Amino acid sequence: MAGIAALAVAYVLSQFYRSFLAVLTPVLGSELGMTKADFSIASGVFFLTFALSQFPVGVALDRIGPRYTAVTLMIFGAGGGTFLFSAATAPWMVIFATGLMGIGCAPVLMAALFIFARRYTPAKFAMLSSWIVAFGTAGNVLGASPLAYAAEAFGWRPVMAGLGVFTLLIAALVFALVRDPENPHAGSGSTGFAGFAELLRLRVLWPIIPLTMVAYAPSACIRGLWAGPYLADVHAADMLAIGNATVLMALAMAAGAFIYGPLDQFFGTRKWVAVVGTTISLSALLALGLHPQSSLGSATALLVLIGVAGGSYGLLMAHARAFMPPHLIGRGVTLMNFFVIGGAGLLQFATGAVVTGGTVPGEPAAAYSALFLFIALVLGLALVVYLAARDAKPAHAA
Repeated sequence: MAGIAALAVAYVLSQFYRSFLAVLTPVLGSELGMTKADFSIASGVFFLTFALSQFPVGVALDRIGPRYTAVTLMIFGAGGGTFLFSAATAPWMVIFATGLMGIGCAPVLMAALFIFARRYTPAKFAMLSSWIVAFGTAGNVLGASPLAYAAEAFGWRPVMAGLGVFTLLIAALVFALVRDPENPHAGSGSTGFAGFAELLRLRVLWPIIPLTMVAYAPSACIRGLWAGPYLADVHAADMLAIGNATVLMALAMAAGAFIYGPLDQFFGTRKWVAVVGTTISLSALLALGLHPQSSLGSATALLVLIGVAGGSYGLLMAHARAFMPPHLIGRGVTLMNFFVIGGAGLLQFATGAVVTGGTVPGEPAAAYSALFLFIALVLGLALVVYLAARDAKPAHAA
């Protein structure tokens, strides 16, 4: 359990690095001249490199195990990217740094899920994966008002440099405590990247994939990128006010992951828990899209609701994991994570174009109305496809 604890702390950093930009948007805009498009690209690049890294990470987990896979990428990716970010003097340096951070964070959660899949029954997988995600979302909290206060007190560059040092220390902790589980299926079935093709031929996964791509994306996209600009442009919030509002959304995301954890066993279904949760998220997005200028309190409450309802990551991973062959567990969880993070990254890029195209001079709310309605449309389409998915009841998966 000490190794899992170390990976859980590392995952806190992973969540921090994917969400902290929203708080630093005012200072990076004024000091480095970053535009909304630059922030969209920087945030999207993190998710893109994170997603693309899932393929080599999946192979590495099955072949060499989680310990060396996680430590190596954490040191050179997350650590190196954070130091580069702290020294950035132009938008392209921020973008490159976030790309490195994405690579460095890519193996952390997957290493923990790989260990869960090897050491625990499938029926427990949803709860364990949901709970480590919930713990990791403390990174979202740290990337909100605590980061805002620290940046105000010490400056954003020293704070980021300190985080780089802390990242290296956590990588050392992972190396010292994580033990690779035995792999009784080593050498069986498809090898290397061919294993991903074998997984993609499983038609039972096809209706699950679209919702896996976009269920987490709205909360990640809004919390990590658009919450700051939305609250600043429409509600005239400063950096500290943005930090306070986003920390509530971050706490909601953590609560959502905890809440989802045991629901599949309580109700005896994974599919319909995901359907109800997604419908709640969709309703909140529509409310924001139709009434973006509602009070700051109402807007924050809807952001909180999106955060809670978007915590179905562990549930959807368990739904897909129930249909994966044992010898492809490493590649299976990383393939699904590729869709999760890739979907979030694509949404970052797409919403940048939506906000730019929806901008009306003198009416800042127009762009954000287009933003929330666009995200609602994407989520609604994925939900319709997911209705055709075969359920995976925990009792049957045990």
